[in-house]
Amino acid sequence: MFELHVADSIATITMVRAPVNAMNDAWVAGFHELLDGLEPRNDWSILRIRSGLKLFSGGADLKQIETNFSQSIEVQSGPGERYQKLFSRIEALTRPTLAEIKGSALGGGLELSLACDMRFASEEAKLGLVEVKLGLMPGAGGTQRLPRAIGRAAAMRMILSGETVTGAQALALGLVQWAVPVEQFDEKADAVVRQFAAIEPHAAQAAKAAINAAFDPTRNGYNVERDNVKTCLAHPRTRELVGGFLARSAK
Repeated sequence: MFELHVADSIATITMVRAPVNAMNDAWVAGFHELLDGLEPRNDWSILRIRSGLKLFSGGADLKQIETNFSQSIEVQSGPGERYQKLFSRIEALTRPTLAEIKGSALGGGLELSLACDMRFASEEAKLGLVEVKLGLMPGAGGTQRLPRAIGRAAAMRMILSGETVTGAQALALGLVQWAVPVEQFDEKADAVVRQFAAIEPHAAQAAKAAINAAFDPTRNGYNVERDNVKTCLAHPRTRELVGGFLARSAK
């Protein structure tokens, strides 16, 4: 279902569950297992989540939905709760995360990408939360993360209509941070990931924590920012970099 590769400070999870990277309980368990192995490691500073198929993900596994459909509401809704738990874990990772959406990201596939800090799409990709067309609604965090990404009004339009947008339209909405022609996708995505991998990990993690605090009403984001600046200033690598910069500037 997955391929994991770690090199040059980049951890890459490639989804390879043909035909559409459908999500089910085994998929969730496998993803948790990957994170269990990755989180203790210190040889990566950014996680990229991508697909080895033509599309990113079509969302929930229809076979699991069919199997559960005659069961109790609790059984039917259980997978969504497990998706929520996994996606919240991805969102809470201390290191930066990037979803690479080369093809369609629909339903749970888009919700997975929304759990990441950043999204890189092809201009031709299709993105949407289409559940209302089946009398359902997004249940893996989409109703919470999409409004935070693009605002209440635009999220209302997308979720309540079930419409899809292209990668180019998603860029205009602020749903993705990059959108490029599909023929340039791999080259441009690699360049973006390398850019983030080159940043000092302690600085990126400190900044990410402060940004997240800005959206947490239970925390004082200014205090987090102040404390994390102090942490950075005390870090040996910061001392080395700033010291070198000051020495060069004095010449």
